[in-house]
Amino acid sequence: MELSTAAWMVHDTRLMFCVLLAIASIIVLISATKLPPFLSILIGTFIAGVGAGLPPEEVAKAFSKGAGAILGEAGIIIALGSMLGALMAESGAADRIATTLLGLGKGKSLPWVMALVAMVIGLPLFFEVGLVMMVPIIFVMAKRSNQPLLKIAIPALAGMTTLHALMPPHPGPLIAVGALHADLGLTMLLGFCLAVPAVILAGPIYGNWLSKRLQVDEPADIGALFSAPPKAPRQPSFTVSLLIILLPVILMLGSTLAKVALPADSSVGLTLKFLGEPLIALGLAVIAAVICLGWAAGMPRADVGNTLRKALAPIAVLLLTIGAGGGLKQTLLDAGVSQTISKVAEGAHMPYLLLAWLIAVALRQATGSATVATTTTAGILAPMMAGLAVTQSSLVALAIGAGSVFFCHVNDAGFWMVREYFGLQLKQTIWVWSVLQTIVSVVGLVGTLVLWHFLT
Repeated sequence: MELSTAAWMVHDTRLMFCVLLAIASIIVLISATKLPPFLSILIGTFIAGVGAGLPPEEVAKAFSKGAGAILGEAGIIIALGSMLGALMAESGAADRIATTLLGLGKGKSLPWVMALVAMVIGLPLFFEVGLVMMVPIIFVMAKRSNQPLLKIAIPALAGMTTLHALMPPHPGPLIAVGALHADLGLTMLLGFCLAVPAVILAGPIYGNWLSKRLQVDEPADIGALFSAPPKAPRQPSFTVSLLIILLPVILMLGSTLAKVALPADSSVGLTLKFLGEPLIALGLAVIAAVICLGWAAGMPRADVGNTLRKALAPIAVLLLTIGAGGGLKQTLLDAGVSQTISKVAEGAHMPYLLLAWLIAVALRQATGSATVATTTTAGILAPMMAGLAVTQSSLVALAIGAGSVFFCHVNDAGFWMVREYFGLQLKQTIWVWSVLQTIVSVVGLVGTLVLWHFLT
């Protein structure tokens, strides 16, 4: 028994050391040697996998599996989003939306408007879908308002990632609610109460502070794609432009409502669920954009086709990098990182909210997956939380969600999306993305502690 325990401790210590070594290697390779992120992550993956005891061929298989999974899930979404963004730019739809938003908020109030718009768009959408839809508006808004790109982008990022972490029906909070048998409606209400201060602090306030200290130029390829001058003979109306960008939001919201309100075998419910799949919803939005923003606006069909094709070239590096991040994540999972952290957590004794948050933080840091962090944490804590009151269960679920977004770094697909979309260096991405998410995470934890004190 003692030998078994000692062997377990040696293996797990080596595993966590290899994880830290791999992350450090990736950062050094990108920053010091200027190797492309894809190659740097690939090298870091083999350092982690082989160092943890996996055979090299198993590391290669895990990397391919993870890369394929993330590209199968997010790659097509990003490609469709890029097409939609390019059509919105060249038709003048993005410019029309930007003009209207500039009329609603000028100067200091503009970041607050962006945060609000991002929260509305981000409520039913996965973060990746919301980001690819918001990027063209962010670029046009920054250019038209003559304000720093980060001052506009950070509030939008904060609005979307906060709802992704704290608000059902996003996968993380929803999984935690189910595992802990919390009340869905109450969790949504409490999650909104936490989301508002988190968005304010991580969005307009942090964005204003950082934009004065970190100057970022518009990336050449993607910036030119999304902020290109309109080419359509007739600019679409604001109503048409808004409906195009809200179409995926409406379809995915309809799918969510169908899952909650309609029987599982309802034909209407099944139709709404189909239309609300991210791939279908965004694909329909692209088709609607081709018709309403392209052909109906007087753009020749050849020009519309060229716009769609041109939209794919600038995202090639982004897709490879995201795929590599998925490969690293899968390799760490296959090496047993989540099981190692679970063993340690089962013996911990501390307040429920802090324990939930810390376990989720540790799992997210190690695996790069908010879903894995949330699912595993909820599974570990579910037996301990069986006797909690309804409000307490909801707060524990929210603490898990908050912990799952703490300081996301190089093993997170969102990290690389933000880096490539906004043309950031690695250090800049840490300030823009990792610190932003840390603010959301800490505010979420503090908020749950305050609500626990007053409501339980």
